[in-house]
Amino acid sequence: MKAASKFLSAASAVALSAALVVPGALTVQFVATSAAEAAIVSRVEVSGNQRVDADTIRNYVTIKPGKPFSSSDIDDAVKALFGTGLFSDVQINQVGSSLVIKVSEYQVVNQVLFQGNKKLKDNALATAVQLKPRGTFSQQALDADVEAVKAAYRRIGRDDAAVTTQIMDLGDNRVNVVFNINEGGRTQIAAINFVGNSAYSSRRLSDVISTKRSTILSFVLRDDVYDEDKLRADEELLRRFYYNHGYADFQVISAVGELDETTNKYTVTITVQEGDRYTFGDVSVESTIPEVDAASLQSAVETHKGDVYNAENVEDTIIALTERVAGSGYPFAQVTPRGDRNFENHTISVVYTIDQGTKAYVERIEIRGNDRTRDYVIRREFDVSEGDAFNQVLIQRAKKRLEALDYFEKVEVSTVPGSEPDQVVLVVDVVEKSTGEFSIGAGYSTGGDTSGPSVEGSITERNFLGRGQFIKLSAGGGKNSRDYSFSFTEPYFLGRRIAAGFDIFNRTREYDDYKSETLGATVRFGLPITDNISTQLAYNISQEKYKLDDDCDPLAGCDISQAVLNGIEESPWLKSSVSLAMVYNTIDDMKNPHEGIFANVTTEFAGLGGDAKFVKVTARGSVYQTLSEQLDLVGVISGGAGHIQGFGNDDLRIFDHFQSSDRMIRGFAYGGIGPAAPAPSDDHLGGTTYFNASAEAQFPMPVIPESFGLRGAVFADAATLYGSQIETALVDQSTVDMQWRASVGVGLMWASPFGPIRIDYAIPVLKEDTDEVQEFNFGISTRF
Repeated sequence: MKAASKFLSAASAVALSAALVVPGALTVQFVATSAAEAAIVSRVEVSGNQRVDADTIRNYVTIKPGKPFSSSDIDDAVKALFGTGLFSDVQINQVGSSLVIKVSEYQVVNQVLFQGNKKLKDNALATAVQLKPRGTFSQQALDADVEAVKAAYRRIGRDDAAVTTQIMDLGDNRVNVVFNINEGGRTQIAAINFVGNSAYSSRRLSDVISTKRSTILSFVLRDDVYDEDKLRADEELLRRFYYNHGYADFQVISAVGELDETTNKYTVTITVQEGDRYTFGDVSVESTIPEVDAASLQSAVETHKGDVYNAENVEDTIIALTERVAGSGYPFAQVTPRGDRNFENHTISVVYTIDQGTKAYVERIEIRGNDRTRDYVIRREFDVSEGDAFNQVLIQRAKKRLEALDYFEKVEVSTVPGSEPDQVVLVVDVVEKSTGEFSIGAGYSTGGDTSGPSVEGSITERNFLGRGQFIKLSAGGGKNSRDYSFSFTEPYFLGRRIAAGFDIFNRTREYDDYKSETLGATVRFGLPITDNISTQLAYNISQEKYKLDDDCDPLAGCDISQAVLNGIEESPWLKSSVSLAMVYNTIDDMKNPHEGIFANVTTEFAGLGGDAKFVKVTARGSVYQTLSEQLDLVGVISGGAGHIQGFGNDDLRIFDHFQSSDRMIRGFAYGGIGPAAPAPSDDHLGGTTYFNASAEAQFPMPVIPESFGLRGAVFADAATLYGSQIETALVDQSTVDMQWRASVGVGLMWASPFGPIRIDYAIPVLKEDTDEVQEFNFGISTRF
């Protein structure tokens, strides 16, 4: 027995020594008569607690008076109490017939304060730290929060920000936590160098990545922040770019940033190995499932022999085949592409093999990190739900959809084993970002019906109340215009992927001799048919009022055409119409397009009540093609057409006719071509039919850094606007026949922080005597 006692004493001494040298260790002391005997106590006493009720502490302990317990029960009790996160220390001792639980509670955080911060607001820093008001305080959490604050400053380019802390004891076990911040200077990126690239210029690759070199606009764009995570993401952008342009062997050898502490500027060097460019060889589909006919699936394949190898098209084919097979009753089928490189002729043959995959089901979907966005907004982007067959392809597509929402800074989807071998738990981790915007802007335009200077203010929320809804309230105007509008969109109407919304607007325009006011509303429904094709159905109603200027008296010599005067006198007009639009879009980058097609066809039928009665069809399309990879030269071919036909007893209203604009042909004023009134007014009255075409070459501006977003263009336009449904006597008949106009010019495009800005200078080379020329055109717009 003495030997056993000595052994127990030695073991107790070792345990006590370990507890003294390990921070936060559990100190457990108890009296035992024998290592094999169980102890019994008559009561459980609690001491050291200030806020936590004693009975609450007893409930976490499985040891009860009158029931035997062992040392393992004490270990479990200590772990349970530490697991609550409420206590910095726990000691459990058996004293006679009592079990004494002594605890030390964590201090409670009263306030978390930030001092010295100007570039980051308090709420942004409060989101980054773990310590919260009414939460528990620990040194470990404080140390982690100091690093989190530094990381937040690194993300805005302030790597040398210094953070110290101060703990203010308020008594009653409460503290204030103060972060004292020295924000330091802002780091910049002096240069981004590419090494090993020959197929694409460094300038073109700089357009691909999100990290940009510092310029005079960086204080607005904030795209010159050096960040390791951002650089890793840029590596992936480069991989996808090369893989989608035929370079299947492409590798990023290294991507590093070196800081010059004397200038506080980074030099980023990205070393790549491009490899050879491949085209697709033979492409086929094989199936190991007897009931699945591989030949019938060939139409779903989006990769074709002879085309330049494109990894995105391979991914799209996998998705299309997976959906087709799943729709045939095989939800567990897996599509695996097998590539066979031919290094001599630089082709890759692809075989899509369809196998019966392992049967697994989605047990549940767990969503984490969405403090604002509702769970269902995230869940509805998944084509699978609890109980459905697990399909990795559909999961990855849902991840892309969530990223495209632009509600989150980061989206991660992972899996963990479920409660059964054939069950899988999907874990969706998101990091939310601000989705609200308040903007005030000013601009100037030389074309359209709103020429001159203008200002606009708007409030936009893309994720209203966390429901994924879009709202925008805007007001603006210029020298001759006033605009007010409110828009609302529900992207999942009735739980389906149908975008439903409405717009309410009021527009006022002032022309040379008269003014107009349009009050209207639109109810619209948008439906994606495929990834590239979408359609929108809308009902439109508006009231148009026209009024002569006070100083315009036709009897006193005001040169206004009789056709326009008749339209003014017959107002107000009520237009009630339905419209159907179809959009086809394969553009690779809407902000900086290099490849793809954008086409839009719209049909509008007016006559559901109201005064307007017509059928109008318009179409427009643009094809983008890179002409030179090295020079980053992009060719654009565009074309459009439109026709409006009135019906019923009344002629077509003059204000429903098409008017020319810079989108139709450059080098002429807004409404500057087409049918015109007889002298002396010579007003252009618009036409019932138009055709237009344009050829353009776009290129980067030499010398100017690519991060400025400046590109030049040379172009040639041609258009015709003709036809009229206005009383013959009111129109100069020599102007109503088809007559082509043409112009050539140069342009300058700027992807500015305020929106796309374009300046064009065009010279008409084919025109009519009645046309009104305007060689210079400036505005904030896009050509789509």
